[in-house]
Amino acid sequence: MSIAIDPTPTYELAPYKSLENDELARRINAVRESLGPKLLILGHHYQQDEVIALSDLRGDSYQLSQMAASSSDCRYIAFCGVHFMAETADILANRPEKLTERAGERVTVVLPDMAAGCSMADMAAIEQVEAAWDDLGEVIDTDDITPVTYINSAASLKAFCGKHGGIVCTSSNAAAVLEWSFQRTSRVLFFPDQHLGRNTALKMGIANDRMPVWNPHDDDFGGNTEQVLEASKVILWQGHCSVHQMFRPEHVHQLREKTPGIKILVHPECPREVNDIADLSGSTGYIIRQVEAAPAGTKWAIGTELHLVNRLKAEHPEQEIHFLSPVICMCATMYRIDLAHLCWSLENLAAGTPINVIDVDRETSKWSLIALERMLEVK
Repeated sequence: MSIAIDPTPTYELAPYKSLENDELARRINAVRESLGPKLLILGHHYQQDEVIALSDLRGDSYQLSQMAASSSDCRYIAFCGVHFMAETADILANRPEKLTERAGERVTVVLPDMAAGCSMADMAAIEQVEAAWDDLGEVIDTDDITPVTYINSAASLKAFCGKHGGIVCTSSNAAAVLEWSFQRTSRVLFFPDQHLGRNTALKMGIANDRMPVWNPHDDDFGGNTEQVLEASKVILWQGHCSVHQMFRPEHVHQLREKTPGIKILVHPECPREVNDIADLSGSTGYIIRQVEAAPAGTKWAIGTELHLVNRLKAEHPEQEIHFLSPVICMCATMYRIDLAHLCWSLENLAAGTPINVIDVDRETSKWSLIALERMLEVK
């Protein structure tokens, strides 16, 4: 039996905020049934459980964009994540060969709440990166620097890398991307997350004293001397994830003392002091796979976003799973997307009045895609 769609969607969010989750879910499902395979709702691992339950695909940011872009039926994407993720989905879903396959028909990408940003991505603005590049050029030949941006960055930064012979990385392939970069140049400028860059480079044998941190708010070579920059191997941007920054070494020590036999599993966006003493460190996908493959009775303390840890705990009652920090630490911007925002955006989409559309300009898309394609070529 079909479910009727509300015939009068509105640009105003307020009426949706007063609805109960059951009613919102009913209306969301009505849009899903109406649009069928043309619509894909993407739910990042850090989303609320209510949103994940109504997502067609669940994963990390790049994985979700790839899966959606590979669909031949998809014409609408509702990305329940943050702004840079929706940008990547738009770039991949509307790349030239996909547009040719669809006779020029674009995929419309919407972000249910435009305020869902990323504090880490916001720590590296394109103007700051361009200024840093110019300043570095006064000390180092920038032809001998490969710019590397973490996938958690604005499309403008990905485009910057595309234009300057650079590349994008994820937390799972950062080491391979650095190896690729060092085959081309002797130095790397890594942004926006200093911790992922440092933790990855340290495992590759690069000394910490050859990894200066560039402070974009310091006009004097990012707070570095010319000698330090000349001796550098990896120049790290002074950025971080507000969630993973919260985990501290004392949290690790306390849990090991309290729970003998516990394994500490963290994301490489955590500070070095935590990453170095953890038992295992890896991407969100790596963390999930480790828990899924572990035998019953395994004890974990996991250092990543709270919603994901709680979901793993609920899905694996046969294991003992703890959140690494005693302080509640969740991605506040991811948390902004709720069923009210999702329903509001989907009903307007179904009515032909799409709101919160993410449309990356063609020039930025072109250069971003070059940097992303380089990443895909890295084995």
